[in-house]
Amino acid sequence: MTDLTKLTIAEARSKLKSREFSALELTEAYLGAIDAANGVINAYVTVTHDKARDMAKASDARLASGQAGALEGIPLGIKDLFATEGVHTQACSHVLDGFKPRYESTVTSNLWADGAVMLGKLNMDEFAMGSSNETSYYGPVVNPWRANGSNAKLVPGGSSGGSAAAVSAFLCAGATATDTGGSIRQPAAFTGTVGIKPTYGRVSRWGVAAFASSLDQAGPIARDVRDAAIMLRSMASVDAKDTTSVDIPVPDYEAVLGKSVKGMKIGIPKEYRLDGMPAEIEALWQKGIAWLRDAGAEIVEISLPHTKYALPAYYIVAPAEASSNLARYDGVRYGLRVPGKDIVEMYENTRAAGFGREVKRRIMIGTYVLSAGYYDAYYLQAQKVRTLIKRDFETVFADGVDLILTPATPSAAFGIADQDMNSDPVKMYLNDIFTVTVNMAGLPGLSVPAGLDSRGLPLGLQLIGRPFEEETLFQAAHVIEQAAGRFEPQKWW
Repeated sequence: MTDLTKLTIAEARSKLKSREFSALELTEAYLGAIDAANGVINAYVTVTHDKARDMAKASDARLASGQAGALEGIPLGIKDLFATEGVHTQACSHVLDGFKPRYESTVTSNLWADGAVMLGKLNMDEFAMGSSNETSYYGPVVNPWRANGSNAKLVPGGSSGGSAAAVSAFLCAGATATDTGGSIRQPAAFTGTVGIKPTYGRVSRWGVAAFASSLDQAGPIARDVRDAAIMLRSMASVDAKDTTSVDIPVPDYEAVLGKSVKGMKIGIPKEYRLDGMPAEIEALWQKGIAWLRDAGAEIVEISLPHTKYALPAYYIVAPAEASSNLARYDGVRYGLRVPGKDIVEMYENTRAAGFGREVKRRIMIGTYVLSAGYYDAYYLQAQKVRTLIKRDFETVFADGVDLILTPATPSAAFGIADQDMNSDPVKMYLNDIFTVTVNMAGLPGLSVPAGLDSRGLPLGLQLIGRPFEEETLFQAAHVIEQAAGRFEPQKWW
């Protein structure tokens, strides 16, 4: 029998239906792979062996009775930001020590309703704040990829580093992830996987620990474009519990794969050509342009003039919302409590001990920009810039552009504990330079593997689409995937 963990979701789905193996056998293969590898990859913060086996047995019963759901028997990893009833849900933060919710997030409820199996909870940057998965209370995740001829440990990107690493290392068939400024697309690019951040409102945020509520959006990380399309269809839904979720029918994303992009107008934003951008990134971008042109798409240069203000505006808006959202973690009702002589000291002690350095930094920035005397100068200005960024995209789409093609990241994965990155937070923040505009404008964005750099590390291209037109992203990403081929790391773990 072939290695079951190497099958895509689409392949496993069809083999489960034809009874070539059982959901329990597939789940056991993944649990065995996790138990063997997680000690070095650190992708999972908890593995739900018994729950996974029970869910797989239930899937086998439904498969036998012909009542299989869209993801029946498919083993998935769940980012630690999603509430899972009775199972560790701590946003990889010490402040939520021991928290096991009594409720299930809407996204995971949708997945379980479609027959998916939960393997466990995945590591991530604390409260989704980070671009390298080094801010997690549970330690960094190790990227399954290594540079040619090197044993140096690389970051998988963040904040969904555990999700990306687990998919890339064949420790789950697919994974849930979230994206506030690039946290699905950047780790997908660093690990040779496919990640899509859907339009804001396409997927319910209910039961997902909040970082920045006007920017957060959940989506899948998967091995290929088809798997991402299959997962997003199950994850997306309108939800009465999330008033920002939008009541628009969820299409069959898989149905558009293989459709021609002939006549599609693809915009290339000149503002994304940054000073000092590595030649490899530019070359990859040109390759992507050529693939789409060869497939019949029309390539046009476009301008998104307010792009240069996106990163500074994002790092005002996101911390401001975070400082408000994280005020609820105070040691009173759940999670960590560090005693003090009175309630104020208890709050102070709990938050000082419970939050990591990066989270504290962002809470302090956010509190500062919202404070009296600074609100108008910073937060209000940033919101005005956000409106201009959104208008740039609207103007381009109004001119008939269907999609925008850009690099996903300014480089390939860098080293864990990289001195250069860790000594300067702004250098770390610059990892999101190509991705934050999409969140600021609420648009869908997808990262697809497009090649390897000179050291043999994966690089991704990003497609940005019109609101709620994720199908167009999948359609064009499939063309790029067919041209570039698929990538997997050489096993060393």
